[in-house]
Amino acid sequence: MTTSTPRHSPARRAPDSYTTHDLLAPPDIPAHVELIDGCLLSQGRQTAFHSLVIDLLRAGLCRTAPPGLTARCRMTVVIDKRNAPEPDLVIVQAAAARSRDQLSFHARDVLLAVEVVLPQSQALDRDTKPRKYADAGIPHFWRVENDGPGMYPVVHAFGLDPATRTYHPVGTFREQLELDVPFGISIDLTEIDRL
Repeated sequence: MTTSTPRHSPARRAPDSYTTHDLLAPPDIPAHVELIDGCLLSQGRQTAFHSLVIDLLRAGLCRTAPPGLTARCRMTVVIDKRNAPEPDLVIVQAAAARSRDQLSFHARDVLLAVEVVLPQSQALDRDTKPRKYADAGIPHFWRVENDGPGMYPVVHAFGLDPATRTYHPVGTFREQLELDVPFGISIDLTEIDRL
């Protein structure tokens, strides 16, 4: 992730002075930019692994999600005025998906946030963003890692402790992802070879 300045910024601004309003006011901000602690961060280039994992998980979640929930990829999640990250994948209340022109969801509508770790965003995906999601009360978080060349994705699943607003490990999954929360989920992670 790198800091980005809007293309048509009317005045020089402190790098940590941006708000959610600035982020969601096109066309000043390029696509796939996150707001973390008032700083605009552009997402780095994704790898084929990153893209394939998102496709695999989205298909599996869409297949198993109960009515009333829906999966969305790379949508901004508004946490507060200074924080609006863009998880790789979210499960949201279907009622929150109001239109095809929608740019964001509120954190209160997100049931699960998923980050597929990239080399250039490890600190954000492993530390900063999970803390932001937990502070916002998002009940479930998955961190997906690449175990090495030719390996399958490894999914680290976490659940929220509402009292401490921190995540606790639910399980680590290789080859087969089987969970009962946030709903019954069964995803064959080896299917990545067939995408």
